[in-house]
Amino acid sequence: MTQRIGFGIDVGGSGIKGGRVDLDTGQLIGDRIKILTPQPATPAAVAETIAKIVEIAQWDGHVGITLPSVVQNQTALLAANIDSSWVNTDCRELFAEYLPNSPAHVLNDADAAGLAEVRFGNPENKSGSVMLLTFGTGIGSALIHDGNLYPNSELGHMIVKGVEAEHYASSKVKEDEGLSYKKWAKRVSKVLSAYESLFWPSKFIVGGGISRKHEKWVPLLTCTTPVEPATLHNNAGIAGAALAADQGIYP
Repeated sequence: MTQRIGFGIDVGGSGIKGGRVDLDTGQLIGDRIKILTPQPATPAAVAETIAKIVEIAQWDGHVGITLPSVVQNQTALLAANIDSSWVNTDCRELFAEYLPNSPAHVLNDADAAGLAEVRFGNPENKSGSVMLLTFGTGIGSALIHDGNLYPNSELGHMIVKGVEAEHYASSKVKEDEGLSYKKWAKRVSKVLSAYESLFWPSKFIVGGGISRKHEKWVPLLTCTTPVEPATLHNNAGIAGAALAADQGIYP
Protein backbone atom coordinates (compact mmCIF):
# COMPACT_ATOMS: atom_id res chain seq x y z
CA MET A 1 0.00 0.00 0.00
CA THR A 2 1.41 3.41 -1.02
CA GLN A 3 2.08 5.77 1.85
CA ARG A 4 0.18 9.05 1.54
CA ILE A 5 2.41 11.97 2.45
CA GLY A 6 1.63 15.66 2.92
CA PHE A 7 3.55 18.67 4.15
CA GLY A 8 2.50 21.06 6.89
CA ILE A 9 3.95 24.24 8.36
CA ASP A 10 2.86 25.75 11.69
CA VAL A 11 3.60 29.46 12.22
CA GLY A 12 3.88 30.41 15.87
CA GLY A 13 4.82 33.53 17.76
CA SER A 14 8.28 32.17 18.60
CA GLY A 15 8.98 29.49 15.98
CA ILE A 16 7.98 28.29 12.54
CA LYS A 17 8.08 24.52 12.17
CA GLY A 18 7.22 22.08 9.43
CA GLY A 19 7.70 18.61 8.06
CA ARG A 20 6.37 15.68 6.09
CA VAL A 21 3.24 14.04 7.51
CA ASP A 22 1.84 10.54 7.08
CA LEU A 23 -1.72 11.39 6.05
CA ASP A 24 -3.06 8.09 7.35
CA THR A 25 -1.65 8.39 10.89
CA GLY A 26 -0.83 12.07 11.39
CA GLN A 27 2.73 11.20 12.43
CA LEU A 28 5.70 13.21 11.21
CA ILE A 29 8.01 11.50 8.76
CA GLY A 30 11.66 12.33 9.39
CA ASP A 31 12.87 15.35 11.32
CA ARG A 32 10.76 18.37 12.14
CA ILE A 33 12.36 21.53 10.76
CA LYS A 34 12.14 24.60 12.99
CA ILE A 35 13.33 28.17 12.43
CA LEU A 36 12.80 31.02 14.86
CA THR A 37 9.98 33.35 13.86
CA PRO A 38 11.53 36.50 12.36
CA GLN A 39 11.07 39.76 14.22
CA PRO A 40 9.15 41.66 13.11
CA ALA A 41 6.99 38.80 11.79
CA THR A 42 5.84 40.59 8.64
CA PRO A 43 4.17 38.64 5.80
CA ALA A 44 7.31 38.84 3.65
CA ALA A 45 9.63 37.76 6.47
CA VAL A 46 7.41 34.83 7.48
CA ALA A 47 6.89 33.75 3.85
CA GLU A 48 10.65 33.82 3.28
CA THR A 49 11.20 31.64 6.36
CA ILE A 50 8.53 29.18 5.18
CA ALA A 51 10.23 29.03 1.78
CA LYS A 52 13.49 28.11 3.55
CA ILE A 53 11.79 25.24 5.38
CA VAL A 54 10.29 23.93 2.15
CA GLU A 55 13.70 24.20 0.48
CA ILE A 56 15.47 22.39 3.34
CA ALA A 57 12.88 19.62 3.16
CA GLN A 58 13.22 19.44 -0.65
CA TRP A 59 9.43 19.40 -0.93
CA ASP A 60 7.72 20.39 -4.17
CA GLY A 61 4.05 19.53 -3.58
CA HIS A 62 1.10 21.27 -1.93
CA VAL A 63 1.80 22.86 1.47
CA GLY A 64 -0.61 23.46 4.34
CA ILE A 65 0.24 26.55 6.41
CA THR A 66 -1.23 27.61 9.75
CA LEU A 67 -1.31 31.21 10.96
CA PRO A 68 -2.20 32.67 14.37
CA SER A 69 -4.92 34.63 12.60
CA VAL A 70 -8.51 34.50 11.48
CA VAL A 71 -8.39 33.26 7.88
CA GLN A 72 -11.35 33.69 5.54
CA ASN A 73 -11.19 33.03 1.81
CA GLN A 74 -7.40 32.70 2.21
CA THR A 75 -7.16 36.25 3.58
CA ALA A 76 -5.67 36.92 7.02
CA LEU A 77 -7.97 39.19 9.04
CA LEU A 78 -6.24 39.27 12.42
CA ALA A 79 -2.70 39.57 13.78
CA ALA A 80 -2.72 38.73 17.48
CA ASN A 81 0.80 37.33 17.87
CA ILE A 82 2.38 38.30 14.56
CA ASP A 83 3.02 41.67 12.91
CA SER A 84 -0.03 43.89 12.40
CA SER A 85 0.80 44.15 8.68
CA TRP A 86 -0.79 40.68 8.27
CA VAL A 87 -4.27 42.18 8.54
CA ASN A 88 -6.03 41.88 5.15
CA THR A 89 -3.06 40.06 3.59
CA ASP A 90 -4.02 37.97 0.56
CA CYS A 91 -2.28 34.70 1.43
CA ARG A 92 -2.75 33.21 -2.04
CA GLU A 93 -0.89 36.13 -3.60
CA LEU A 94 1.79 36.18 -0.90
CA PHE A 95 2.71 32.51 -1.04
CA ALA A 96 2.41 32.28 -4.82
CA GLU A 97 5.39 34.65 -4.88
CA TYR A 98 7.52 32.80 -2.32
CA LEU A 99 6.40 29.21 -3.07
CA PRO A 100 5.90 29.17 -6.85
CA ASN A 101 6.25 25.38 -7.03
CA SER A 102 4.25 24.52 -3.90
CA PRO A 103 0.62 25.70 -3.83
CA ALA A 104 -0.19 26.96 -0.33
CA HIS A 105 -3.38 26.39 1.67
CA VAL A 106 -3.72 28.59 4.76
CA LEU A 107 -5.87 28.19 7.86
CA ASN A 108 -6.01 29.17 11.53
CA ASP A 109 -3.42 27.37 13.66
CA ALA A 110 -5.76 26.05 16.36
CA ASP A 111 -8.30 24.97 13.74
CA ALA A 112 -5.57 22.89 12.11
CA ALA A 113 -4.69 21.28 15.44
CA GLY A 114 -8.36 20.52 16.09
CA LEU A 115 -8.78 18.87 12.70
CA ALA A 116 -5.72 16.72 13.37
CA GLU A 117 -6.90 15.60 16.80
CA VAL A 118 -10.30 14.59 15.39
CA ARG A 119 -8.80 12.69 12.46
CA PHE A 120 -5.75 11.15 14.12
CA GLY A 121 -6.34 11.34 17.87
CA ASN A 122 -8.76 9.64 20.25
CA PRO A 123 -11.62 8.07 18.20
CA GLU A 124 -14.06 9.53 20.75
CA ASN A 125 -13.21 13.00 19.41
CA LYS A 126 -15.28 12.31 16.30
CA SER A 127 -18.54 12.67 18.23
CA GLY A 128 -19.94 15.25 20.59
CA SER A 129 -18.83 18.84 21.18
CA VAL A 130 -15.06 19.00 21.57
CA MET A 131 -13.06 22.15 22.31
CA LEU A 132 -9.35 22.07 21.56
CA LEU A 133 -7.16 24.73 23.17
CA THR A 134 -3.52 25.36 22.34
CA PHE A 135 -1.41 26.99 25.05
CA GLY A 136 1.61 28.82 23.71
CA THR A 137 2.37 32.47 22.97
CA GLY A 138 -1.41 32.90 23.14
CA ILE A 139 -4.40 30.58 23.55
CA GLY A 140 -5.81 29.18 20.35
CA SER A 141 -9.20 27.48 20.15
CA ALA A 142 -11.02 25.09 17.84
CA LEU A 143 -14.70 24.19 18.21
CA ILE A 144 -15.67 20.83 16.73
CA HIS A 145 -19.06 19.10 16.78
CA ASP A 146 -19.41 15.53 15.51
CA GLY A 147 -16.18 15.99 13.58
CA ASN A 148 -17.23 19.24 11.92
CA LEU A 149 -15.20 22.40 12.50
CA TYR A 150 -16.60 25.83 13.32
CA PRO A 151 -13.64 27.91 12.06
CA ASN A 152 -11.91 30.94 13.54
CA SER A 153 -13.40 30.86 17.04
CA GLU A 154 -10.54 32.88 18.65
CA LEU A 155 -11.63 32.27 22.24
CA GLY A 156 -8.21 33.27 23.53
CA HIS A 157 -9.44 36.85 23.22
CA MET A 158 -12.44 36.32 25.48
CA ILE A 159 -12.28 38.47 28.62
CA VAL A 160 -11.56 36.47 31.77
CA LYS A 161 -10.75 38.16 35.10
CA GLY A 162 -10.74 41.53 33.35
CA VAL A 163 -8.19 40.69 30.63
CA GLU A 164 -8.00 38.58 27.50
CA ALA A 165 -7.73 34.91 28.42
CA GLU A 166 -4.42 34.50 26.63
CA HIS A 167 -2.94 37.43 28.56
CA TYR A 168 -3.97 35.69 31.78
CA ALA A 169 -3.24 32.00 31.25
CA SER A 170 -1.13 31.27 28.16
CA SER A 171 2.05 29.27 28.65
CA LYS A 172 3.99 32.44 27.76
CA VAL A 173 2.36 34.18 30.72
CA LYS A 174 3.38 31.25 32.92
CA GLU A 175 6.96 31.65 31.76
CA ASP A 176 7.06 35.45 31.85
CA GLU A 177 5.61 35.62 35.38
CA GLY A 178 7.51 32.61 36.71
CA LEU A 179 4.30 30.86 37.79
CA SER A 180 4.44 27.39 39.30
CA TYR A 181 2.31 24.72 37.64
CA LYS A 182 -0.06 24.90 40.61
CA LYS A 183 -0.60 28.67 40.32
CA TRP A 184 -0.83 28.52 36.53
CA ALA A 185 -3.33 25.64 36.67
CA LYS A 186 -5.61 27.83 38.82
CA ARG A 187 -5.62 30.43 36.07
CA VAL A 188 -6.22 27.83 33.36
CA SER A 189 -9.10 26.43 35.43
CA LYS A 190 -10.76 29.84 35.54
CA VAL A 191 -10.45 30.15 31.76
CA LEU A 192 -11.86 26.66 31.17
CA SER A 193 -14.71 27.29 33.60
CA ALA A 194 -15.62 30.46 31.67
CA TYR A 195 -15.61 28.52 28.41
CA GLU A 196 -17.67 25.63 29.74
CA SER A 197 -20.30 27.96 31.19
CA LEU A 198 -20.95 29.32 27.68
CA PHE A 199 -20.31 26.36 25.38
CA TRP A 200 -20.83 23.23 27.50
CA PRO A 201 -18.35 21.04 25.60
CA SER A 202 -18.23 17.32 26.24
CA LYS A 203 -14.44 17.47 26.41
CA PHE A 204 -11.49 19.86 26.44
CA ILE A 205 -8.35 18.82 24.55
CA VAL A 206 -5.26 20.80 25.54
CA GLY A 207 -2.34 21.16 23.19
CA GLY A 208 0.72 23.29 22.55
CA GLY A 209 4.26 22.57 23.69
CA ILE A 210 3.31 22.57 27.37
CA SER A 211 0.93 19.64 26.77
CA ARG A 212 4.01 17.40 26.72
CA LYS A 213 4.15 18.01 30.48
CA HIS A 214 0.42 17.50 30.97
CA GLU A 215 0.95 15.27 34.00
CA LYS A 216 2.23 18.32 35.90
CA TRP A 217 -0.86 20.47 35.44
CA VAL A 218 -3.88 18.74 33.89
CA PRO A 219 -4.59 16.76 37.12
CA LEU A 220 -4.65 20.11 38.98
CA LEU A 221 -7.47 21.58 36.88
CA THR A 222 -10.78 22.07 38.65
CA CYS A 223 -13.25 22.61 35.79
CA THR A 224 -16.19 20.21 35.49
CA THR A 225 -15.58 19.18 31.86
CA PRO A 226 -13.09 16.33 31.32
CA VAL A 227 -9.67 17.46 30.08
CA GLU A 228 -7.21 15.35 28.12
CA PRO A 229 -3.88 16.19 26.43
CA ALA A 230 -3.63 16.35 22.66
CA THR A 231 -2.45 13.06 21.18
CA LEU A 232 -0.14 14.82 18.73
CA HIS A 233 1.05 17.38 21.31
CA ASN A 234 2.82 20.30 19.59
CA ASN A 235 2.85 18.63 16.16
CA ALA A 236 -0.94 18.77 15.77
CA GLY A 237 -0.77 22.04 13.83
CA ILE A 238 1.67 20.59 11.29
CA ALA A 239 -0.43 17.46 10.86
CA GLY A 240 -3.66 19.44 10.55
CA ALA A 241 -2.13 21.80 8.00
CA ALA A 242 -0.98 18.89 5.84
CA LEU A 243 -4.40 17.26 6.18
CA ALA A 244 -6.22 20.49 5.25
CA ALA A 245 -4.09 20.93 2.14
CA ASP A 246 -4.72 17.34 1.10
CA GLN A 247 -8.45 17.35 1.76
CA GLY A 248 -9.32 20.96 0.92
CA ILE A 249 -10.84 21.54 4.38
CA TYR A 250 -9.68 25.10 4.97
CA PRO A 251 -11.69 28.34 5.12
